[in-house]
Amino acid sequence: MLESYSPRTALAVALLALVPTIVWMLTRSGLGGAIASVNVVLIVASIYIALSPIDASNRPSGHA
Repeated sequence: MLESYSPRTALAVALLALVPTIVWMLTRSGLGGAIASVNVVLIVASIYIALSPIDASNRPSGHA
């Protein structure tokens, strides 16, 4: 399912997810919003790495 999305699409969705955490940080809880924003950034980085293409030289050629 996630293979059909490009890393750029995941990045755009993640930037949209970052907006509510920043608003929450500015209006209610500064520390809680900051922690939530860091969590969103970590998740975005993980999804970006997971969706990025794999170099052909790193793929195993067969079973050992």
